[in-house]
Amino acid sequence: MKSVLNFLWNIFKYLFILVFLIILIIYFLLLVKWSSTSSDNEKLLGPKTEVIVQADFGFRDLNKNGRLDPYEDSRLPTFVRVENLLTQMTIDEKAGLMFINITDFVADGSLFEKPKLNEPFSFFLETNSTLVAAKKMNHFNLINSYSAEAIAKWNNNIQLMAERTRLGIPVTSATDPRHGAIENPAASILTPFFSKWCSPLGFAAINDTLLVREFGDIARQEYRAVGLRLALHPMADLATEPRWARVGGTFGEDAEMAAKLTKAYILGFQGDTLCASSVACMTKHFAGAGPQKDGEDAHFHYGKDQVYPGDNFDYHLIPFRDGAFNANTSMIMPYYGIPTGQTNEEVGFAFNKELITTLLRDSLNFEGIICTDWGLITDSPVKKASAWGVENLDELGRAEKILNAGCDMFGGESRPDLVVELVNQNRISEERINQSVRRILKDKFVLGLFDDPYVDLDNLDMLINSRHIEKGKQAQRRSMVLLKNEENILPLAPTASIFLDGFDKASLKDYRKVMTNLSNADYVLLKLATPYEDRTSEMLENFFRQGTLQFQGEEKARIMELLKSKKTITVITMDRPPVIPDIAANSKALIIDFNNEDNIILDLIYGKFSPTGKLPIELPSSMEAVRNQKEDLPYDSKDPLYPFGFGLTYN
Repeated sequence: MKSVLNFLWNIFKYLFILVFLIILIIYFLLLVKWSSTSSDNEKLLGPKTEVIVQADFGFRDLNKNGRLDPYEDSRLPTFVRVENLLTQMTIDEKAGLMFINITDFVADGSLFEKPKLNEPFSFFLETNSTLVAAKKMNHFNLINSYSAEAIAKWNNNIQLMAERTRLGIPVTSATDPRHGAIENPAASILTPFFSKWCSPLGFAAINDTLLVREFGDIARQEYRAVGLRLALHPMADLATEPRWARVGGTFGEDAEMAAKLTKAYILGFQGDTLCASSVACMTKHFAGAGPQKDGEDAHFHYGKDQVYPGDNFDYHLIPFRDGAFNANTSMIMPYYGIPTGQTNEEVGFAFNKELITTLLRDSLNFEGIICTDWGLITDSPVKKASAWGVENLDELGRAEKILNAGCDMFGGESRPDLVVELVNQNRISEERINQSVRRILKDKFVLGLFDDPYVDLDNLDMLINSRHIEKGKQAQRRSMVLLKNEENILPLAPTASIFLDGFDKASLKDYRKVMTNLSNADYVLLKLATPYEDRTSEMLENFFRQGTLQFQGEEKARIMELLKSKKTITVITMDRPPVIPDIAANSKALIIDFNNEDNIILDLIYGKFSPTGKLPIELPSSMEAVRNQKEDLPYDSKDPLYPFGFGLTYN
């Protein structure tokens, strides 16, 4: 028997070594390929741009011709510069300008030219030089947040590469939200060196336009310090469907409040007018992505329908019409879904000419850039193309339909070749392409990127700004909502002994009486998050919290056992409204937080400040009530556990 085991062990050992060697050889061959690709891309680039001084005026000679072209002259009106550059661009360069996709960088701030072994997702990304030099792209959605210095260095490195292209068109670096206390790669990026704030739903609980504008201004300063110039936010959607995975990114379910906060948010980032000190905003998701059928998200085929059983389509336009457009948002992103029954053609928003051209352009008079949501044309390892209603079209046909609908940019795609082919086949005119290119170039010029796209590495100290940090903490404090305080159990006395469940132990240095044994504690402090269903048919589903809003099975039994063991203060981090009637009934106190830091939550519990937040969405009383409410109507579930606008404070 022993000899058999030894024999099997030897086979396993040699097989393991063989597999390891094969992987090593494959990786080595890939390294050679990546190195060769980078070398080929380098050959497509020219010399570094020089600064030339003529008659006491210095300019960047972006096209390297030794003379001052109108598009290089910062003294000229923007439209003159745009038209001059447009006349010099090839169709390949115009097409590259119309695409924005995810890209990465290295922890030391150098360019991403080969995948990282410790980050498998990086194997699916194209290198920086492929995107800039070969595909002539210059809009990128930056992921990762190693350090402020790394992002700033990468910005300068990618801008240096961009200025070595034929016309020196600078890069616009974009990002999903980075100012929260949690990370969700599909919607937000945890960035420790930025100030920390509550979620947008938390801002709605505060309902203070001055605070939201101040947040936008602080975020603008922090973005600009590292070179980020396009915010892929805010969300002007309304949370009228409680099951929708993206409720936490909205300003709640009240359209008038959401409009005011959306406007303040954009004004904070952009200022009264877009300029060289602005960060441009891409407001999403036109024409309101909240009313998802059964709450399923339109990233996925089962959530492709947006429905309006309450005939309330126009209600969802209010945050765009009275908010985003009043603040002159630079860009608009339509959502994936099919607005069922609203137009003559049952296709997704970005494919729908009635919504993009007739409504958004002609009726609502939006003159800025329209960029599709991510991944409408091609399948990716993360998700299949969200080509709802046009699944039968090939990639070329989908791109054609998006352009004919009136969109200017393709999000989450790196396929300029499709636009070039459409023009070469005379399916799309070059003048139609020029319409979009003019809008895109205009924003690059207005943001000052053609004149100076670099950031000062010595300016990163501004990120360690005690005022910014305190303002973020202040917003977190003001956002929290007290729903129940039976027997005025809160605030707890400093001498109270507590047993913690769900809290980060590192947040407790100021609280000495934490018991490791439940029986020795006076109170239980229980922290939960809104429940959801695990779905894994596509990689992206891992990051979307969808489905049921109530706790079930073993987790529910564990919670109820804790609640009945001691007097319990329950805290729920809310990204969707949980269905918790029995949890609420058995809790002595109930608090809602909006992705706040644990030490701030504990400060509330111990009375270092009083709660003032109000619910920005109602809490339904049952899943039956959720299923019976209409996806497009606000505050319409039967007998809610807590209504919209509810919130207590300490006596």
